[in-house]
Amino acid sequence: MTQKNTEDPSSQKNDSDCGCGCETGCRIEAVLSVDERGQMVLPKDVREKAGIRTGDKLALISWEKNGSICCLALMKADNLSCMVKDILGPLLNEQDRS
Repeated sequence: MTQKNTEDPSSQKNDSDCGCGCETGCRIEAVLSVDERGQMVLPKDVREKAGIRTGDKLALISWEKNGSICCLALMKADNLSCMVKDILGPLLNEQDRS
């Protein structure tokens, strides 16, 4: 007996999806210092592992708790735009059909 694929196609991962989620672990890659101009340096080994190159755009994502930002994350802007398309694409297709 063959098993039917019941997975929603909109939930399938694409090449730019890193697979991060609640079920994956987080770890501290580096501790950064902020200089007087507010600048930080991402260590070379972290940039290499993340595939970050000169000219790449990064999105700064924040989480707020009790009126203050408690967590910050960086994500390649290209990955963020793909995620938005993945989320909004099916919604836009539904509107086109109605």
